[in-house]
Amino acid sequence: VIKTDLTDPVVFDKAYNWVGDIGKVAVSCRDTPGFIVNRLLIPNLTQAMLMLDRGDASIKDIDISMQLGAGYPMGPLHLADYVGLDTCFYIIEGWTDKFPDEPAFVMPEILKEKMKKGDLGRKTGKGFYLWDGDKRGDPAI
Repeated sequence: VIKTDLTDPVVFDKAYNWVGDIGKVAVSCRDTPGFIVNRLLIPNLTQAMLMLDRGDASIKDIDISMQLGAGYPMGPLHLADYVGLDTCFYIIEGWTDKFPDEPAFVMPEILKEKMKKGDLGRKTGKGFYLWDGDKRGDPAI
């Protein structure tokens, strides 16, 4: 439940409690880009892509490291492909345009290249990985 400086506390409390009333778990966040999940997720995916830009590690090694080392069910590049590289691109583009001084918001070169080629991940059959429908294959590069 998003709370701004203009949100009436009574309205906020009613909305927050309503979420529980319908059997969901409420969380609260200020009005920040991406709120909680995407504000944490997109910079994480971006950092994995920047590692590829710099040649720090391979697609496979980045993803395996985050699965085994951080307990993620899939690595960040696998997840970016699954979400859609175009979706990642447009989120980052909007954030970098609106918040140019925020160091967490940066557009990786590899993401620009994949957009130009139309390699958008699972939905096009190729991104960081090759895809056969929902089945992920080997790394594409």
